[in-house]
Amino acid sequence: MRALIIGGGAIGTLAATALGTAGFEIIAVARPATAQALIEHGYRLTGPEMEQVIRPRLVTGDWAQALETQPDVMVVAVKTYDTGGLLAEIRPVLGKHLPAVLCLQNGLDNEAALGKVFGVERVLSGTVTTAVGLRGPGDAVVERARGVGLADGHALSGPLAGAFTAGGHRVARYADAGAMKWSKLLTNLIGNATSALLDWPVVRIYRHGGVYSIERRMLREALAVMRALGLPVVDLPGVRVRLIPPVLALPAWLGRPLLGRAAGGGRGAKMPSFHVDVFSGKPLTEVAWLNGAVARSAARVKLQAPVNVALTTALNAATAGQSFALAFRNDPQGLLAYINRG
Repeated sequence: MRALIIGGGAIGTLAATALGTAGFEIIAVARPATAQALIEHGYRLTGPEMEQVIRPRLVTGDWAQALETQPDVMVVAVKTYDTGGLLAEIRPVLGKHLPAVLCLQNGLDNEAALGKVFGVERVLSGTVTTAVGLRGPGDAVVERARGVGLADGHALSGPLAGAFTAGGHRVARYADAGAMKWSKLLTNLIGNATSALLDWPVVRIYRHGGVYSIERRMLREALAVMRALGLPVVDLPGVRVRLIPPVLALPAWLGRPLLGRAAGGGRGAKMPSFHVDVFSGKPLTEVAWLNGAVARSAARVKLQAPVNVALTTALNAATAGQSFALAFRNDPQGLLAYINRG
């Protein structure tokens, strides 16, 4: 089988090395700098008792050339805010052969966007809970091995699950793709927006009672939407997501340290993705597909999600350089007052 990997990021590298190790032929589409690195060194993933190096059969920046190889599956692992641009590049060169699409992106609505171009029946939802750090294009390291989740019901669900297993990753399959994606969303929400606004690591966020109240309300809003949509919280590979609702129901003095240890224990000094984007000067974060997606989904089911709305607005303002959002840095009381006004 043949897999088309987009770019040389951390999750794309994990997918390329796993599928390549399992015997898939790898085709890579990448920007010039990344393409040159992949041509010279291939994809490399290292970790405890693991070193996988896969040389793609073809590395190109030309979508038409890549699609002419007639891949069986295209792996989408780009940032969610790049999905629209990606599809704009692909759409004009699509031919009669349309590959299956494995979406390993965080957040919501990516599968729907991909389905409009490739057909919903070709899109397979997935999620990666293994923590992977990127050292350079196509060069990644496993920081904490957890696993990969894949939705059932697609013709490639079984073959891809077998390939990721053969590539050294724990795999779980889910009958309900929505439950899998929303459960992963819960884990991505924890400490993400508040860390970027306060410039605090997650462990510090969960030591502060006021900021914990923001986190608690934000997560409860997401859980309320899940209940309205009929989606259960499910455990993911290596992540006991089903503990989140009962922990949130505990008195704050007890729930806060429990969730704090779970959220920050495996992270160390590594900052969440929103913080990395804001403080590296990127013009966008994935907040629209995380907190923003909770707010949009809440509106569709006639619920309120004021904390997620406020955090989305503040993160968008921060990336735009607006002073009111930047003023929350090291000011938990100011952030709490802003959230409460919402």
